[in-house]
Amino acid sequence: MSVFVNRMLNLKKIKVIGFDMDYTLVGYKTREHEETTHKLVLETLVNAMNYPEEIKKLRFDFNRSIVGLVIDKKNGNMLQLSRYGKVKTSYHGLKEIDYKEQNRIYQEMVIDIKTPDFLSLDTSFAISFGVLYAQLVQLKDDGLPLPAYSNLAEDIGNGLDIVHQNDSLKAVIRKNFKKFIALDPRVALLMERYLDYGKKLMIITNSDYTYTNDLLNYAINPYLKKHKKWQDLFDVVITLASKPGFFEYPSRFLKVDEDTGLMRNHFGSVETGIFQGGWFKKLQEDLGVHGSEILYLGDHIYGDVVSIKKSCNWRTALVLGDLEKEMANIKASKDVQKKITELMNKKAGLEAKINHYDITRHEKKIKRETIYKMFDEIDEINSQISVSLTELKKCFNPYWGEILRAGSEESRFAEQVEKYACIYMTKVSDLYNYSPKTYFRPDKRLMPHEIEALG
Repeated sequence: MSVFVNRMLNLKKIKVIGFDMDYTLVGYKTREHEETTHKLVLETLVNAMNYPEEIKKLRFDFNRSIVGLVIDKKNGNMLQLSRYGKVKTSYHGLKEIDYKEQNRIYQEMVIDIKTPDFLSLDTSFAISFGVLYAQLVQLKDDGLPLPAYSNLAEDIGNGLDIVHQNDSLKAVIRKNFKKFIALDPRVALLMERYLDYGKKLMIITNSDYTYTNDLLNYAINPYLKKHKKWQDLFDVVITLASKPGFFEYPSRFLKVDEDTGLMRNHFGSVETGIFQGGWFKKLQEDLGVHGSEILYLGDHIYGDVVSIKKSCNWRTALVLGDLEKEMANIKASKDVQKKITELMNKKAGLEAKINHYDITRHEKKIKRETIYKMFDEIDEINSQISVSLTELKKCFNPYWGEILRAGSEESRFAEQVEKYACIYMTKVSDLYNYSPKTYFRPDKRLMPHEIEALG
């Protein structure tokens, strides 16, 4: 697929290209991965946090959560926000909150997700979190003795940390890489091409070295043409980077032995080698490049993109795996979207006439029946729009609709993509069709007054 451009990016001037690993350099089969995570976290909640055994009966419902949602921990709600921070769709447990109740709770206010009451679900790793939260809120409301809504969110988060840290999730994945990993031979070929063009390559991942080695041995090594192993591709590998902390505050580097995985203190240059932890500033200084000469690709809008833009001057690329399906759904819904646009234009025309009659009512004698008739026409159009919107929703997630749109406005997630990612794509190998000297330029974006002026 194409690479989509928000800001100018000249690959010819990029000297170092860095990659996150999970869901970036290596793709996962999201449904399978998140279903397994869901199951393991349920077991952790029961075994380590004394949750009722009944919750183990919960079944994973992939559609219950999408990337970009926000959890309201105080009220037990899941929200989809517009780019302006307004609530557009909301669920309490498994039940949609109607428009009047939604307005009563949030009063058309802008949601500040920086406050402790809100939690963002900004990566595919968070799908299982959202599904679990909705299900547990519903069970609590149905009478099962469970903690407060805010504690549910905290416990799920802790449960996720446990299954990631105690190797239980990775152990399952290791036993059956084929089930969980979406292989992409062009990634290895793309890395080799970048090396041919003189680019330095690096990995910065929150995964540990042992898992990183196992995963890349499976996903990269078999497809290499000019190199023997994945370690030959990358000048620098940073494991257990603790992003976004890696980009936010100083931390020491530990040197990792490639063969044994053992670590030791490291005080010298980190220009080459395999490390654990550390800080971006020393890495950049030792590489001897300006921040604008580094391009980093990741899948986590905050940990891989927003934190970089706020802390350093690296260029950014977002890998948004859900985008491929979203674009297919947009194409499939083209006819109904066209119908909605035509109805909205017709409605706007009638409203313009009513407005004209209103401001000229003292100069022209307009029969009330004429205006009433137009209001009736608008009511009929609204009914048709409502039917079409229901039809449109069926083309996307049945609960939340589109990921990058909230109603007629862009979603909060889309706003972050536009604001912080220089380019974005569905997978790393989308870059395979572009020369390492490509100059990415965005299309000119028109403001509303320009659209009218250019007509």
